[in-house]
Amino acid sequence: MSLLRPAVVIFLFLTLVTGGLYPLLTTALGQWWFHDQANGSLIIQDNQVRGSRLIGQNFTNPGYFHGRPSATADVPYNPMASGGSNLAASNPALDEAIRERIAQLRSANPDAPAAVPTELVTASASGLDNGLTPASVRWQVPRVAKARHLSAAWLSQQIDAATHKPLLGFLGQPVVNIVELNMALDAQKEN
Repeated sequence: MSLLRPAVVIFLFLTLVTGGLYPLLTTALGQWWFHDQANGSLIIQDNQVRGSRLIGQNFTNPGYFHGRPSATADVPYNPMASGGSNLAASNPALDEAIRERIAQLRSANPDAPAAVPTELVTASASGLDNGLTPASVRWQVPRVAKARHLSAAWLSQQIDAATHKPLLGFLGQPVVNIVELNMALDAQKEN
């Protein structure tokens, strides 16, 4: 009995610390230091949640820039089923899916250059990517310009303004958040 009591006391103490105090402390610090990120990096417009800066959305209208294909379960960009297609590079089904995506992109955007950027036809590992490189976004400019009756030069300026630069100028690559860019285009249309 004398050996059991210290073990139970230590068990209860560690349960209190690791199961109660530590989670409360990290939650409080997260809310204090990183309030936006701790709450999902939500995009709020007119007091309504429109999405998250971290999760892409399925834009299919020709007047919107489209993101990477999503391989998440039944519905594209489903955050509850994050994951890639898990098709190997040698899998014929992946080759066929890429061929179909290229054909769809070329038919929807006939004025774009013939070479379709790779990230527009391949899904990411998470299936939830929110952004593309500026080159992949610029490839879509002819379609969006035609659908919205805007100049390609003006859209290129919007892409430049929406481009997030790499950390310290060299860690990572420039990326454009597609959700934020499309929302900015909608806001310009309303003005």
